[in-house]
Amino acid sequence: MQLALFIIFGALALGGALNLLLQRHPIHSALSLVVVMMSLAVLYWSLGAEFLAAAQVIVYSGAIMVLFVFVIMLLNAGTEQRTRGSRAAYAVGIPGAAAIFCLLSFVFLSERGALKSSNIGGDLSSATDNIAEVSAMLFTKQLLPFEVTSILILVAILGAVVLARKEQ
Repeated sequence: MQLALFIIFGALALGGALNLLLQRHPIHSALSLVVVMMSLAVLYWSLGAEFLAAAQVIVYSGAIMVLFVFVIMLLNAGTEQRTRGSRAAYAVGIPGAAAIFCLLSFVFLSERGALKSSNIGGDLSSATDNIAEVSAMLFTKQLLPFEVTSILILVAILGAVVLARKEQ
């Protein structure tokens, strides 16, 4: 069941990432990024990191994506203009991507035996539920930086609105 969940949401995350790159309209790209973030949250949840999954949904899929969409709407960005691209990017990018793929394939295939023999991930039965510890730390010792960050984000939003306002 966990393998099927991983395959489904891993494929959904990859599909969303590809759709993010291939879309011509910025809003559609932002929505594809939401799909990627939600898929990653499900993958975190399936690994037993419930707090990280909840933070992924609340912070990234919620707050950060709202800011992205807000900026896209504020800039009134329409469909992007496609160009053919530079020849230098194709001359360097395609062989560079192929070289990185070959290097990663070599490393993973040569280290496959070492990864199988050692327990890299650790034993999940010894994992503790630390949501209470993280929340106690966040709302006691780290409360001031947490609130300062929220005020800083609010000031940045207000500054963007003031700068983007059209003069009459």
